[in-house]
Amino acid sequence: MSNIIHQSGGSRTLAMQEPEKPQLYRELFPYTSICRTSFDEVLLAPRPAEQMRITDTTFRDGQQARPPYTVKQVAKMFDFLHRLGGKTGLITASEFFLYSAKDRKCIDVCRARGYRFPRVTAWIRATKDDLKLARDMEFDETGMLTSVSDYHIFLKLGKTRQQAMDMYVGMAEQALEWGIIPRCHFEDITRADIYGFCLPLAQRLMELSSQSGMPVKIRLCDTMGYGVPYPGAALPRSVQRIVRAFTDEAGVPGQWLEWHGHNDFHKVLVNGVTAWLHGCGAVNSTLFGFGERTGNTPLEALLIEYISLTGDDAAADTTILDEVAQFFEKELHYRIPHNYPFVGRDFNATSAGVHADGLAKNEEIYNIFDTNHLLGRPVPIIITDKTGRAGVAYWINTNLKLEKDQQVSKKHPAVGSIYDAIMAVYEETGRTTHFSHEEMEALVQKFMPELFASEFDHMKQLAGELAANIIVRLVRNKDLLDFGKKACGRLDEFVREYPFIQYCYLTDAQGRLKCSAITDPVYKETYEALPIGYDFSGRQWFKMPMQSGDLHIMDVYQSHFTGKLIITVSCAVTDEKDKIVGVIGVDIQLEELLKRARSLQHEVDEHEDGD
Repeated sequence: MSNIIHQSGGSRTLAMQEPEKPQLYRELFPYTSICRTSFDEVLLAPRPAEQMRITDTTFRDGQQARPPYTVKQVAKMFDFLHRLGGKTGLITASEFFLYSAKDRKCIDVCRARGYRFPRVTAWIRATKDDLKLARDMEFDETGMLTSVSDYHIFLKLGKTRQQAMDMYVGMAEQALEWGIIPRCHFEDITRADIYGFCLPLAQRLMELSSQSGMPVKIRLCDTMGYGVPYPGAALPRSVQRIVRAFTDEAGVPGQWLEWHGHNDFHKVLVNGVTAWLHGCGAVNSTLFGFGERTGNTPLEALLIEYISLTGDDAAADTTILDEVAQFFEKELHYRIPHNYPFVGRDFNATSAGVHADGLAKNEEIYNIFDTNHLLGRPVPIIITDKTGRAGVAYWINTNLKLEKDQQVSKKHPAVGSIYDAIMAVYEETGRTTHFSHEEMEALVQKFMPELFASEFDHMKQLAGELAANIIVRLVRNKDLLDFGKKACGRLDEFVREYPFIQYCYLTDAQGRLKCSAITDPVYKETYEALPIGYDFSGRQWFKMPMQSGDLHIMDVYQSHFTGKLIITVSCAVTDEKDKIVGVIGVDIQLEELLKRARSLQHEVDEHEDGD
């Protein structure tokens, strides 16, 4: 693209305008009505930056849209970013908060990966205390909040434009003195006075860059999603006019510009690409568009768009996207919409009968590209009266993602029953359309219920995982090795902290009860049937940890002592030489545990992050 690169000038100095009242553009943003789009017939031809790149804010803006990620989750997603486009340098950077101990651990873990790209950068507020944090953590680049609209300057910060400019320039100057590249986030730029404040500020920043010999980057933040991609649209909402004003009027190199959009008006992708095409070097994004309110530009969409615009198929590994989607669904418990492009369950499925007929003749007719080759997602098999038993078995194996040892063949009796049910519908009703995913799932659930986990199964799994994390932490306490007063005291503290534990008990290596704790005194007399010295050596919860040296989780059962549904979790107790010296067990009331599931999960995540 270098043959169409325009060497911009920025030769005239633009003076900042200081209004007495904030410029709120009420003709465009009436608030009690939907915002207006104005046109002034200024048409600009596309003029891309020499290099178009992608940056990531999954761990900053993306964090603001959901419960916080754990350190392990952040590390996994950072690996995904590297594999998707970091290896080629297409995804150049990812930004992080740096305020909490957990934030800093995330940064350390991602830095330790040693990837060249994406680079780990910081995000701070426009304060010197925050900037000191970035310096102390040895960042070579940090984003800093520099709000530019009068909505923010006057109404939020309570400052004049001159005061805001002085503060922002002072922050950038300090960053440069400390050897840190400032990335000034021009917040709310699509409601800002471009010529009266934004460009004069940008020129001041370019002067600092020239004096220091270091870049000063600018992020153009469409905070409320007001930007429009339309040719001839007027400022401040025109994306192409904003970008071109910074390159041509303020003299900002395109490689130092970055677009950050939001999807409030369904334009987040087209606005980002429009910024690319008109000279903005980078577009900021998040995995699957996670971000504040309506979200940011989806990173995966930018990968596809980049390849489409440049023809550079090697720039990104799109086959990883399905793996990322499965991680979001299984590990982060986020349900991706079935029709979500590129990764949704049904994104390359067709429903119309005429389309299904076309697919059967040649899948290229109704498939966007070879989704199996490029995304690892074959076109789903379509179930009709022509499918046959083998097709039904294939649908079950692929759509339920059955492991190899679980997969069924066309000879399976239940497959035959499902096939017969399908054929009966066509024969009895004259149906001409294919069976939907939901219809097929209902049939499989009817004839093969063992393939589906029940809600109770999910609850049992969750209860077991939460209980396991709690007891593992207890086992690490060295007081248990006392097998006397210290151990008993620790058990008493433990059941007070977690009152859903019905009974907690510690045995020696021979299975003899050494001490125990009961949560509810109502059941104290009942548990007198288990005195100190009681022999538990024949119990499964004792034998399994003694054999494996590990954790054991039993199935749910009804307590003989309280009549409650409980789950027993036990774990081997080891000394400093890792010799098994006993077993600790807890009987946990399932219902009470699940009431605290959310807070316990948060506690578990916090503990893992602290390890």
